[in-house]
Amino acid sequence: MLATRRALLGGLVSLPALATVPALARPHRIDAAGDTALDAVFASTAPPALAAGIISRDGLSWNGVRGVRRSGETGAATSDERWHIGSNTKAMTAAVFARLVEQGRARWALPLAEAFPGVTLDPAWSGTTLDDVMHHRAGLLDAEVVGRPWLMTARADPRTLPEQRAAIVARALSKPPTGTPGSFAYGNANYVVLGAAIETITGQSWEDVMRAELFGPLAMTSAGFGPPPGPNAWGHRTLGEQGIAMDPASPGADNPPALGPAGTAHMTLADYGRFLAAMMGGAPAWLGADSLRVLTTPPAGPPPAYAAGWGTGRQPWAGQGGPGPTLAHDGSNTMWYASVLIAPQRGVGFVAVSNDGAAGRTACQQMIQRLIADHLAG
Repeated sequence: MLATRRALLGGLVSLPALATVPALARPHRIDAAGDTALDAVFASTAPPALAAGIISRDGLSWNGVRGVRRSGETGAATSDERWHIGSNTKAMTAAVFARLVEQGRARWALPLAEAFPGVTLDPAWSGTTLDDVMHHRAGLLDAEVVGRPWLMTARADPRTLPEQRAAIVARALSKPPTGTPGSFAYGNANYVVLGAAIETITGQSWEDVMRAELFGPLAMTSAGFGPPPGPNAWGHRTLGEQGIAMDPASPGADNPPALGPAGTAHMTLADYGRFLAAMMGGAPAWLGADSLRVLTTPPAGPPPAYAAGWGTGRQPWAGQGGPGPTLAHDGSNTMWYASVLIAPQRGVGFVAVSNDGAAGRTACQQMIQRLIADHLAG
């Protein structure tokens, strides 16, 4: 049920390299272009539902939604749906760690031995820090830590989620890394370790820290964990050629909850927009400029240029009058899909989400490209 590295990183949206930077579109132009693009992409890719939004530093400035909550039924998806954002949760986990740094409860480049004082680490981890973990350069490999054997048994684990994550950390760090430290290897295990470090530092569950440090301060009232419950869109699993709606009460509707820091958050587009706006500097009282710089700066070394939960790049249109940085990521638990790209200097971002992992991937990535091209042409 884990999306592939290629899907989440290779799909960090190939964007149009526009050489000029037109004036930003007026609101009525945004609405018209966004709706037209959403109609076209939804018709050509046919996921059960597709939603998209444009973000400013103030939050969601335009959004639209097409399709149904469940394949084969008539209930229309609405702007109030909560969407599972999969691995895009990683940037949130990293941002919450940055909050702890600002509060003096943690620090950047914190060695694993200090992050987990109660764990006996193999000596091979002695030079590894939580920054390496955030950048997927610690040598942790999913297959060895949260691979199929763990996935098959994790839901039946009676221990609390912090206890489960602590056990993952102890198991992973008690032996040498199976990957190559310093080399990029994208994996959910990295962010399970980061979430466990947050739990060790705070004495609270990652879920409670997320509520206290992110959801509460940014008024993300719809945000939660796992498949969105209640009257809401359902995710869809592809069986053969058919997408099957997954009841959120089913154990198979999401990855095991212990994987939370790596990818189980859900929320409305409006609430996701609040977080994305904050990552563009729109909430300086929540996260300062120094923290944003560290979170969005990849380490020196060979590609890919991956920061703390963000793939980074530069585009000709993304700066103020010239090239500027972009942050992007895709997320999926194979039953939902989310794509996002923001240009912090320009103060604009684009997001697309779907309740289908297969058709949703194509739809979301095409939608991001259309929104950028149409927005800049306005």
